[in-house]
Amino acid sequence: MKSELPLRPNKVCPVVIRGQESIEILAFEHPLAGTQLVKGTIELGENSRDAALRELHEESGLIASDVLADLGVWASGYENHIWAFHLCDINDLPDSWVYRTADDGGHNFKFFWHPLSQQPNAQWHWVFQGALKYIASKFPAGHS
Repeated sequence: MKSELPLRPNKVCPVVIRGQESIEILAFEHPLAGTQLVKGTIELGENSRDAALRELHEESGLIASDVLADLGVWASGYENHIWAFHLCDINDLPDSWVYRTADDGGHNFKFFWHPLSQQPNAQWHWVFQGALKYIASKFPAGHS
């Protein structure tokens, strides 16, 4: 009998949410690549929790105090990317802001809150649409 190996993530997605009944997730508009979630590569020798905290800081400027929960691993179907999702502990964020990241020579990322119960529009790359669906399945109260 063949046993399946557990998925080994190579990408990480730090999840920042707000709200109880109507849950919103932190997202941003990339100036060249549409609407996205914070995501990045897990570096050699780095665990996915540390990678989540690092990527959140690099792409948004936010410093999370901790990872509150591991939300699982998802095979994205895009270029063999296996994502690990981690719920990060950050409170009292504004409704929107712009962060200048050093990625690819520098970009202004426009952050906002996306309701988990709302279908993503065409500005979202299909892989991020799948990631949103996966995350929403972890928060049934916010996905009515």
